[in-house]
Amino acid sequence: MSRLGKAPIQIPKGAEIKMTKEGSVHVKGPKGALDLQLPKGLQLTVEGDLATLERDEKEMPNSALHGLFRSLIKNQVIGVTDGFEVRLTMIGVGYRANIQGTKLDLSVGLSHPTQIDIPKTIQVTLDKGTLIVIKGCDKREVGQFAATVRAIKPPEPYKGKGIRYENEYVRKKEGKAAKGKTSP
Repeated sequence: MSRLGKAPIQIPKGAEIKMTKEGSVHVKGPKGALDLQLPKGLQLTVEGDLATLERDEKEMPNSALHGLFRSLIKNQVIGVTDGFEVRLTMIGVGYRANIQGTKLDLSVGLSHPTQIDIPKTIQVTLDKGTLIVIKGCDKREVGQFAATVRAIKPPEPYKGKGIRYENEYVRKKEGKAAKGKTSP
């Protein structure tokens, strides 16, 4: 039995969870609405402000997906009520970011233009041109977009230049040390 899967999910005020006949879960809140298709053998029951995910042993003998889908539903509840946020910092001389319509334009010292399409469900704001704040209600989409932006110019280990998560620690390498001259 999955210990995590058996734990009930607290539904805060303003959030709403519904289970359809097709086996999908619809979570709605002030920040948006999300859907999740449950596999066969899992059933969601809502009683008051608690939701419990139950597993049918005959249809789903393996409990691995039980805890996973409980966590996915909990993340959706948090997302539609509070939302998720990832902050990226750009470190380097001349590194800047601009928002042009629905694209994020990054100037990170590359010879080619770096424009990334911003998904409709995500809000991107800039602070001082070097801090990128990514917000949304879907944790996976926010994290994936942040990883895509970071992958354009990940921090390098010698000077630490690049795009990094706000509290990310980059271990720096020493580099080449000047050695004494050797005569031929």
